[in-house]
Amino acid sequence: MKAFRCRACDNPLYFENSVCVSCGTSLGFSRAERAIVPVDETGRYVDAQGLVWWVCSNLNLSGCTWLAAVEGGQCEACDFTRTRPADEDTTALAAFLQAEQAKRYLLVELDTLGFPIRSKVEDPEQGLCFDLLASANLDGADSDEKVVIGHDNGVITIDLAESDPVYREKVRESLDEPYRTMLGHFRHEVGHYIEWQYVVGDLIEQARELFGDERESYADAIERHYAEGAPAGWEASYLSTYATMHPFEDFAETFAHYLHISDTIESAGEYGLTAVAPVTAFSQFRDVVTGIWVPLSIALNVINRSMGKGDLYPFVIPPPVLDKLDFVAALAPGASHE
Repeated sequence: MKAFRCRACDNPLYFENSVCVSCGTSLGFSRAERAIVPVDETGRYVDAQGLVWWVCSNLNLSGCTWLAAVEGGQCEACDFTRTRPADEDTTALAAFLQAEQAKRYLLVELDTLGFPIRSKVEDPEQGLCFDLLASANLDGADSDEKVVIGHDNGVITIDLAESDPVYREKVRESLDEPYRTMLGHFRHEVGHYIEWQYVVGDLIEQARELFGDERESYADAIERHYAEGAPAGWEASYLSTYATMHPFEDFAETFAHYLHISDTIESAGEYGLTAVAPVTAFSQFRDVVTGIWVPLSIALNVINRSMGKGDLYPFVIPPPVLDKLDFVAALAPGASHE
C-alpha cells in the first residue's frame, strides 16, 4: 500500500482516512489517480481533466472513501458487492465494514499489478462480484445460515464470521493453518477468479505442468484431503497443506501469496524499509522473492518476535513454488515477466 499524504497540509494519511486528522480536510480516494484527494464541503472533487467526482454514498455504511462518478451514487468498489447484510442486522453490518475494507485493499492491489478486473455490473457474464454473508457462526448476527467461502463463475462468497478474531483463530487452529485473515480469504478466492479468466488457451497446459490437472474430481479431492491430510513431503513443492488438495487450490494459494508478497514489499518501500522498484518492473517474479522478499520477510518475522508475536510470514517458499509464482505474475496483461 502507498504512503499517502494530505494535499492540504502534507500530514501523513492512511488508506481508510475520510478526514485529515491534522487539518480537518474531507477526503476521498481517487481510483484513477490512486491517491487520496481533498473534497469540498459538498463531497465534490474535480480532477485535472475537469471531471467531477463525489464521495461514495456508502461512506457511513461501510466506511467507503472512494469517489463515485455520480452525486449520491456509489463508487466502482461498491459495485463489486452484490449481497450484503440487512440494515437492521447491526452485528453483521459491523463485520461487513471489515470485509469491505479488505475488498478495497484487494481492488487497489489488482489495479496496481495490472489486472483490469470488471464487476458484474459492467460484465454480467465474465465480471466479478462478492456476496458478503453472515453465517450463524457470527455471534449476535441475525442469521441461521451456513455460509461456504468460495468462488463460482465470478461470484465470490465470504463468510462475515471470519471478521471475528476469536472465531477465525478457532478455525485456524482446528485446520492447523499458519495464517488466516479476512484479506487472505479475498486474495485466495480472487485467485480462483483469475484462473477462470486468464488461464486459457495454451496457458492451460502450462498450468497443468505446474499445478496439476484441474480436471481431477474436486469432490474426491476434498474427501481425500480431509480424510488423509497432505501427502508426505508436501513442503518440497507447495506453500501450504491446503494447496495440496487440488490444482485449483494450489493456483489460488499461489496467487494469494503473490498478492501478499507484492503488497507487503510496496508498503515496506513506501515507508523506507527497503529500496526497490515496483515488483512489476522485474522480468521474473522469482527475482523479487529471492532478492527482496526472503530477506525482508526474515527481518519482519524477527521484528514480530521482538514484540512477542508470531511470524508475519510463517511460510517457506520451495523452488517449485518460484516457478508457480512466476506463472501467476506473468498473467497480468502487459506484464514484462518472462
